[in-house]
Amino acid sequence: MVTDNEATAKTFKAFSDERRLFILDVLNDGEHCACEVLDKMEISQSTLSHHMKILCDAGIVTGRKSGKWMHYRILPQGISHAQEL
Repeated sequence: MVTDNEATAKTFKAFSDERRLFILDVLNDGEHCACEVLDKMEISQSTLSHHMKILCDAGIVTGRKSGKWMHYRILPQGISHAQEL
C-alpha cells in the first residue's frame, strides 16, 4: 500500500529532472510515440524507458503499446494533483 507521503515523493521525483521536464514539454501537445520523443532527445531507448517509468509511476503520464512502440500522453488528473501539491 502506498502512503500519501510516498505518492507525494513520487510526484516530486517526476518533476525533479530536466529530461523528464523536457519529455513533459514534448507530450504537452498530445500523445506521442516513444520514437518521436527519442528523436527530440539525445538519450538511449533504455534511458527514455527509465524516465517514462518514473513519470508513469507518479501518475503524470500513461502509456499504451501499439505494435512494437509505446505511445505516451499526459494524464490531466496527474497534473492537477501535482498542482495541488
